[in-house]
Amino acid sequence: MSPTQIIQKFVELFNKADAAGLAELYHDDAVNHQVANEPIIGKQAIFKMFETEFAAAEMVCIVEHIFEDGNWGILEWKDPLGLRGCGFFHIIDGKIKFQRGYWDKLSFLRQHKLPIPTE
Repeated sequence: MSPTQIIQKFVELFNKADAAGLAELYHDDAVNHQVANEPIIGKQAIFKMFETEFAAAEMVCIVEHIFEDGNWGILEWKDPLGLRGCGFFHIIDGKIKFQRGYWDKLSFLRQHKLPIPTE
């Protein structure tokens, strides 16, 4: 699958809160670095991250744009609450090898009425 197709599948599974399906899109040693958090390394850890996040908040990804350049795909997104962000996906052999996401964590926590860290 192309980077665009992988991202489209990612969004479909994300919007179903399908942590297991999402994890299958990644290489075993993939890295998911949401820059507001520490990098998550490995398919199993990425699965647990999604599982935890889906349990904490109802999240919806609305695609604004998908761009593709070689082995890279870029997703610009928004959610129904007004949060916006973007993600960069490095696709190798049809799976995500590296992902980096940019979004406002403080706004996300406030919108979902989640605890705000004190440090």
